[in-house]
Formats: sequence, C-alpha cells, structure tokens
Amino acid sequence: MKVQIDKTYPMPCSAEVAWEFLQNLEAVAGCMPGAKITERLDAGRYKGTVTVKVGPATMSFRGEVETKEVDSAARTLRLLGKGTDSTGSSGASLNLTARIEAADGGLCALVGASEVSMSGKAAAFGGRMMNTVADTILKQFADNFAAHVSALQAQRAAPAAGELNGLALAWTVFKAWLRSLLSRKAA
Repeated sequence: MKVQIDKTYPMPCSAEVAWEFLQNLEAVAGCMPGAKITERLDAGRYKGTVTVKVGPATMSFRGEVETKEVDSAARTLRLLGKGTDSTGSSGASLNLTARIEAADGGLCALVGASEVSMSGKAAAFGGRMMNTVADTILKQFADNFAAHVSALQAQRAAPAAGELNGLALAWTVFKAWLRSLLSRKAA
C-alpha cells in the first residue's frame, strides 16, 4: 500500500534559519514523535527507530535513512528511508522531499512531499487510518520543528540587539515543550 502525503507548515523564523536546521537530520529526527537516530553511519546515512501507534497496534520499526540530494540554492533535500518492524511482519519505505520556502514578513514555510509504502501487517490498516495517524504525527513534528527554529531565530536576533535575553529564549523553549506535551495527551 502506498500513501502520498503533501503538507505545508508556516514557520516562525527566516528561511535561512529553517534551512540550517533542516539539514541537521539528527536534530530534525528529535522533532518527530517516536523517532530516534541510533547511529550515524557516514555523512548522510543513519540508523534509527520509529515507533508509531496505528489504531490498537503499536509498531516499532528499525531501519536506515539516507540523504540523497541537497540543493542549497533551492533549500531542498530528499531523503530515502526503509525499515522493518521488530517482528519482521511489516515493512515501510519513505521517499521524502522537504524544502523551505520564503514567506511574507521575513518568515518561511516548511513544505514536504512524501510517498510512504507499507507492506505486511502495517498495510492492513489501510490508507485512511494511515493518513489520520500521519496528520497527527506531522502536526506534532511541525510544532516541535517550529519551537526549535523559533529558539534559533531568537538566539540570532539577541546578539544583534546587543545582548542575549536568556529568559526570553528559555520561555520560548518551555512554551514549545509544554505545547508538544499537551498535544500528545490530546491525541
């Protein structure tokens, strides 16, 4: 079963800040609920795990993700990932193109287009349930990504103002953490 997912999320920072963060796959993986980089294989390949709850089932996948293309001028990167669940009864692959687009007011948007292929038990849940789960997970991811880039933007702006406002930075990170915590409980 294949599912096409196309999403755009506004970001509270400049395109330069979001692009810099997007290229740090270990940090970006930390924004994805249930995902974790477990090993860096080389300069663009990683091993990791993803745990996702689909309906009554919880599946844990382990596999690899690889950066296939990076276009700094277009602020675009393409990732390929594949893995199997811990029981070996399901497989998944991902072909993701992510880009940062400049927006009005010096802000930007994170745009993602992906094709996810599922096999085995995971495919039995069907596209409609997968889309619902993906929407929830991607919303949490976008909120976490926004919190990180907002904090980076604040760090960059502070020296320009003459001093770092540590309290404002800590407050921004705390609010983002709290928002992600509450959104997980609501889901």
